[in-house]
Amino acid sequence: MVKRSSVAGLALLLGASPAMAAWSDINLRVGVTELSREIYGLHMLILWICVAIAVAVFSVMIYSIATFRRSKGAVPADFDHSTKVEILWTVIPALILVGMAVPAARTLVKIEDTRGSELTVKVTGYQWKWQYEYVDQGVSFFSTIDRTSDAARQLDSGIDPRSVENYLLEVDNPLVVPQGRKVRVLITAADVIHAWWVPDFGMKKDAIPGFINELWFRADEVGTFRGQCAELCGRDHGFMPIVVVVKPQAEYDAWLAGQQAARQAAATPATRTAETAPTAGRTEAVLVANAE
Repeated sequence: MVKRSSVAGLALLLGASPAMAAWSDINLRVGVTELSREIYGLHMLILWICVAIAVAVFSVMIYSIATFRRSKGAVPADFDHSTKVEILWTVIPALILVGMAVPAARTLVKIEDTRGSELTVKVTGYQWKWQYEYVDQGVSFFSTIDRTSDAARQLDSGIDPRSVENYLLEVDNPLVVPQGRKVRVLITAADVIHAWWVPDFGMKKDAIPGFINELWFRADEVGTFRGQCAELCGRDHGFMPIVVVVKPQAEYDAWLAGQQAARQAAATPATRTAETAPTAGRTEAVLVANAE
C-alpha cells in the first residue's frame, strides 16, 4: 500500500512539474536576494488575498443567479437597507486593506534602507553602455554589449542569432560583486534617462541625468545574473544589457586586486610622461637660446 502511494505521489509530482515550470515562467521571479524573496512573498500574499475575495464574490453571485432566477418563481425581497450588513462591508474591506498595507509598507521601507552597505558602486548610464565605478576601491570601467551579439544583430551579418549564447544579454565587462555582502548602487546618467534593472535582484531604478538614485542588494547565490536597460533611451536601447557576476569573497578579492593592479600599471606611463614633459620643455628652450 505504501509503495502504491509512493508511486502515485511520484507520478503526480512528475505530472505537475511542467505546470509548475510554466507557472514560474509567467509569475514574478523569486530571485537570489533578500529583497527579491521578500517582494515575491508580498506579491504572493496579495495575490492569494485577491483570489480568496474573487472566489467569495463569484460564489455568492453564481449561487444567487442560479437559485433566485425568475424561471424558479423567485419573488424579489422588499427592504430598504441593513445597518449590520453596511457595517460589515465597510469594516471587512478596511481590515483587508490594512492587512495588505502593513507588510507592503515594511517592504518599501526596507527597500530604501541602504545603511550598513559594505560596497558602494556608482552606475552611470550612457547611450548605449554602462559605466561602473567602485567608489572606495579606485576601480572604474565601461560595460558594453559583447562583440558577438553586436555582430549578429547587424542586418546581413550572416550570423544566426539563435546560435549566439546569451544573445543581446552578454557584455565585455560585467559588474562583479562579492557573495553575501550588502552592495549599495548609486545610479545616474550622462545623457538621457535609462533604468538599471536586474530581475533576479528584484530591483529597478531610473538613471536620471543630474540626479542620483540608489538601491541595494545582497546576493546570496554565486552565479551570473542578467538584466537590461528598462527605460526607452534611443536607437540602441535594446542593446545595452546588464551582467552582474557574484563571486565568493576570496575570488572577488583576487579579481579586485587584479583590476587595481591593471589600473596602476596603465597609469604609470602617463605619470612618467607628465614628469618628463617639463624637462623636455626646458631642454628645448636651452637649445633655442644657444642657437640665438
